[in-house]
Amino acid sequence: MVNAVTFTAFRLDKNRARTQEWRIPEKTLLTMAMVGGWPAAKLAQRVLRHKTRKQPFARTLNIIGLAWLWVFGLFIAAAILTAG
Repeated sequence: MVNAVTFTAFRLDKNRARTQEWRIPEKTLLTMAMVGGWPAAKLAQRVLRHKTRKQPFARTLNIIGLAWLWVFGLFIAAAILTAG
């Protein structure tokens, strides 16, 4: 669910950027990624070509993704260690 909302927010922000309307703050988009929507955020960034040139944003989004992968790796490692 959070991924669907995140992708939709990126698409809405992209459309608003084209029409020069009020935009969704970057902090909000990054918060959505941080609470679990980072796969959709990365997908939207690629598919919609949105926020690709803004390096501070792209860098922060990548860090969020790496943090989630690290946490996921910890869960996998813990599951392997407790299963053995």
